[in-house]
Amino acid sequence: MRTKTILVMLMALLANTVMGGAIAYAVGIPEIAGVVGMNVVGLALSFVPMPSGVRAGVYVEVWTGELVKHFSHAETATWMDGIPDYSRYQNNSVIHLVDVGADPDVLINNSTYPIPIQELEDGDIAISLDKFQTKPTPVTDDELHALSYDKISSVKERHGNAIAETKFDKAIHAFAPAENAASTPVVFTSGDASDGRSMITRKDIIKLKKAFDDAKVPVKGRRLVLCNEHVQDLLLADQKFADQYYNYTSGKISNLYGFEVYEYVNNPLFTQEGKKKSFGATAAAGDFRASVAFHAPTMFKCAGETKMYYSEAKTDPQNQRNLISFRHRFIALPKKQKAIGAIVSKSV
Repeated sequence: MRTKTILVMLMALLANTVMGGAIAYAVGIPEIAGVVGMNVVGLALSFVPMPSGVRAGVYVEVWTGELVKHFSHAETATWMDGIPDYSRYQNNSVIHLVDVGADPDVLINNSTYPIPIQELEDGDIAISLDKFQTKPTPVTDDELHALSYDKISSVKERHGNAIAETKFDKAIHAFAPAENAASTPVVFTSGDASDGRSMITRKDIIKLKKAFDDAKVPVKGRRLVLCNEHVQDLLLADQKFADQYYNYTSGKISNLYGFEVYEYVNNPLFTQEGKKKSFGATAAAGDFRASVAFHAPTMFKCAGETKMYYSEAKTDPQNQRNLISFRHRFIALPKKQKAIGAIVSKSV
C-alpha cells in the first residue's frame, strides 16, 4: 500500500512538472518558475477537504458512462448493428410506434365515378422498455486495502457484460417467430443425421429464402443469424461455406443467397412442433436452438436510462463494505410480426 502511495505521488509530481513547464513556456516566464508554482498549487490543493459525496458522485458518473459505452460497443451481437434505433423517441421508458394500416386499393381502367373514398386507419403501439437489473455486489474496504487492482472497476465491467449478454439474448429471441406462418416461416433442416438431429444444408437456407420471397420481404436488409450447431454443420459438410466462413475484408461470414450471415451463441430454443420456447426456458428432449432470420429495417431497438446504484462503505459501519448494482432499460422487437423466420433442427 505504501509503494502504491509513493507511485501516485510521483505521477502527480511528474504531471505538475510537465504542466507547469508548458504553461511557463507559453506565457514567456522562466520554466522553473512554472514548475515550482504548479507543484505548490498541487500541494496546497491536497490539503483542501473534498465536500462529502463529491468523489463518489464523480465515480458514479464515470462508471455509468463506461457501462453505456460498453453496451454501444458490444462485440457479441454484431447482427444488431444497423437496426433502426428509436432511443431518442422514448419517454419515461415507453416508446410509441405507429401501427400503419392497410395500403390503398388500386383501380385499373376505372370507369365509375365518383371514385369511392377509402380511409387508411393508423394506430398507436405503446411499448414499455424492459428493465434489466443486476444483483448488488459487495466490495469491502478490506478487499480494497489488500488488492493490487481496481476491484470496483472490475465489478462494473462484469455487471456490464451480464446485462449486455442478457439483453442481446432477449433481442434475438424476440426476432424469432413464435411459430410457422406465411409471414413468419419456420423451416426444418433436411441434412444427414448428427447427434440426434438433422444437419442444416444450403437447400434449407434456399427454402427459407423462397419463403421470404413469397412473403414479399425486401431483399436488402435480410439477415440470417446462425446458431452454433448450424455453423458447425456447414463447416463440416460444406467446403464452400468453410472457405468463405471468415471474410478478412469485412470481418464477418460471407453472404448466402441474399442473407447477410452472422452467428450467435445463444439463439432461441424451438420444439419439434416448430414452436418457439419462452425466453430463458431449458431444453427438453427434441428441443434445439434455431438459426434466426429477419429483415433488419423491420426490426427496432430502443435504449433507455442506465443507472448505477452505489453505497459507500463509510455509510455501512457494521459491514464496512461498498455495494454496486446497475439498472438498464432496453427493448428490441419486430415492428410487426412479419419478415422474421427460423431454421430448426429436425430430430432424428
